[in-house]
Amino acid sequence: MNVHGRDLHYFISVAEELSFTRAAERLFVSQPALSKQIRMLEKQLGVALFERDRRTVRLTPVGEVLLPHARAVLAAWQGAEAAMEEAKTAERRTLVIGMSTSPGRGLLPALRARLVSRHPDARPVLRQVNWADPSAGLADGSSDVAFVWLPLPDDDQYRYAVVAREPRLVALPDGHPLAARAASDPEGKVDFTDLLEEPFLALPPEAGPLRDHWLALDARGGRQPRIGGVVASAEETHEAVAGGQGVALLAAGNAPLLVRDEVIAVPVRGVSPSRLAVAARQDDKRALVLAYLAAAREVGAAAR
Repeated sequence: MNVHGRDLHYFISVAEELSFTRAAERLFVSQPALSKQIRMLEKQLGVALFERDRRTVRLTPVGEVLLPHARAVLAAWQGAEAAMEEAKTAERRTLVIGMSTSPGRGLLPALRARLVSRHPDARPVLRQVNWADPSAGLADGSSDVAFVWLPLPDDDQYRYAVVAREPRLVALPDGHPLAARAASDPEGKVDFTDLLEEPFLALPPEAGPLRDHWLALDARGGRQPRIGGVVASAEETHEAVAGGQGVALLAAGNAPLLVRDEVIAVPVRGVSPSRLAVAARQDDKRALVLAYLAAAREVGAAAR
């Protein structure tokens, strides 16, 4: 048996009006079409729902039994439709923002303010993503926009706005010989060439070109790095540096995440700056996504 909601709606209208003419007017259908639909419903159910003559329409006993159930079914479906519409509205208003670590730098409140000024109903939701995913959830669609470090793998699949350009530092255990060398340098820096023999902490291999960036492969002259360990979070990095497993490059703005409890950070000469960006998928043209990218461009331009 496959009774449609429309059939129940027609049945209820006739049952409440006890007139095919008035029910047809209420439903904005022709009376012959309504009568045909009710006959088809009765045939499908194998019972008569109405007793008809030229002057009156009455519910049969079976029709009387069906009426409250039909009303309950339609009410439940209308409730489901309302709930689905509410969920769709909430989904349209929600913007999932992926990140591997908190971007800091005052970026979240600045971008939120700009987003909400354009879309007052927007609901930004933050999502933490493991460092093994350099796209911070964009690649698998679990994030709508994301704070990412460049370069991104499959760069042509994304659009982005750079929100911070910062020199790279090296995190060292307190007391490391290079800390003293930096202290005696006029610029307070160490040369990257002085780090070439140091064991480095690396992102997981899945991070692709981002792993290469934080190992500064482009500044090694073809020499392969010594990997002292693999890290997937700021806390793991701090513990590994403090424990002497290796050193790690980081953006200047991320120094507060690591510099504490026997870990220091000093500027490095001879490596390119790091770039933090807000990114989205190229094919995602939703209003909230485009608004967040526009806000990121404004913030990035103001920071230059």
